[in-house]
Amino acid sequence: MPETHHRTHHLPGARYGNRPTMKDVAARAGVGLKTVSRVVNGEPGVTAETERRVQEAIEALGFRRNDSARVLRKGRTASIGLVLEDLADPFYGPLSRAVEEVARAHGALLINGSSAEDSEREQELVLALCARRVDGLVVIPAGDDHRYLEPEIRAGVATVFVDRPAGRIDADVVVSDNFGGARDGVAHLIAHGHRRIGFIGDMPRIHTAAERLRGYRAAMEDAGIPVAPAWMSLGVTDPQRVRRAAEEMLSGPDPVTAVFAGNNRVTVTVIRVLAEQARRVALVGFDDIELGDLLRPGVTVVAQDAAALGRTAAERLFRRLDGTLPLPERIELPTRLITRGSGELAPAD
Repeated sequence: MPETHHRTHHLPGARYGNRPTMKDVAARAGVGLKTVSRVVNGEPGVTAETERRVQEAIEALGFRRNDSARVLRKGRTASIGLVLEDLADPFYGPLSRAVEEVARAHGALLINGSSAEDSEREQELVLALCARRVDGLVVIPAGDDHRYLEPEIRAGVATVFVDRPAGRIDADVVVSDNFGGARDGVAHLIAHGHRRIGFIGDMPRIHTAAERLRGYRAAMEDAGIPVAPAWMSLGVTDPQRVRRAAEEMLSGPDPVTAVFAGNNRVTVTVIRVLAEQARRVALVGFDDIELGDLLRPGVTVVAQDAAALGRTAAERLFRRLDGTLPLPERIELPTRLITRGSGELAPAD
């Protein structure tokens, strides 16, 4: 076997096997321990010259503040849990990243997992995170009964729900305006001359799906358009199910002239179905999709700010951990209609 060489680098001034401490910094800078603490924590009361000496000592020794020890003294573990619906869903990428950035800014580690839209799996995962003594939880709920969390919340585990509200408990929640976004998207299709508009959404027990259906109905009612039962289809977002629903709406003597897709997975399947159609059919999707602007026509969408959802939820979580929040609140973030062409097609008939 070829010989391998390992090279170890030691930080200047650091003792092998020991991390430099604030005492080491104080001794090198010729100041008191409290002065070093003030500099490290950005507190006032230190002259510019003293701060310069302390910073030089910190750099020379390779000192790093031990946030974990600091939070442990407060009875915390410097970790939070994030429970997502589906790690593979592109919507949750920016949301998860935003939560992680806020956690890192607070010196905390993020541990995440997926419920796979299974309420029992959600409960199992949440309680496993609590057993590992996470300080708080950001949860995208799969179930509709979260009373199992009450003992954990009473024990001090801060909990914020995101994307969907908690069931049967009072807790902070950060959501998008699903109802208003869907209503605006469907009203946009109506404004371009459409009257027969189909809605394909997720399972009706899911809060976001129910709110988007309600927005669809409201837009149609506002325009005085009666909705035929055949124009609505809710269920799993499996491509086969969505394909069947789209093909049924697009066939028959009075096919729909436009489709409102209830989430990004539905939108992708509907795009494939519409590519096979001989006639033009308008489309607006809820949630943006990757490369949606590069298709011809581009895909008009009702966009959520997934990163803002995650960031707002995580910031609220740390405020609750710090004890700066009163009663739980519901925070609703706006959506944005992005017009690219597919939602602006006029009816072909």
